[in-house]
Amino acid sequence: MKIGICSDHAGVEYKARLISYLLGKGYDVVNFGTDSTDSMDYADVAHPLATAVENGEVDRGIALCGTGNGMAMTLNHHRGIRAGLAWNTAVGKLVKEHNDANVLVMPARFISYRMAVSIVRAWLLTEFAGGRHKRRIDKIPV
Repeated sequence: MKIGICSDHAGVEYKARLISYLLGKGYDVVNFGTDSTDSMDYADVAHPLATAVENGEVDRGIALCGTGNGMAMTLNHHRGIRAGLAWNTAVGKLVKEHNDANVLVMPARFISYRMAVSIVRAWLLTEFAGGRHKRRIDKIPV
């Protein structure tokens, strides 16, 4: 599986560590930036990640910013993107199981790195449940 990943300056440390974690688990990873702690605009990295998911260049995406909200709002403006914001393992599992999130968003300033890994692991290992959840997903415009 190929995973795209991006962050703004607030999430850059976790992003770098998550890239190493994912590579160690055998995933292909595409880094959409940033690679600096210098202040930057999250949209500048969110749009390229969303486009890559839309075009099938990556299978799924992960995004981090301070609260996760800016990334989620930006990503969800793209057709076919279902970016889910998760701050704990249970939510990380449910955004995939119930919402079929193809992009996971996390709030780097409000979770530990250990929690970020736990969320990523839960999201990657969870399958979409379908059924009544598919009916609900089908009502989201694409």
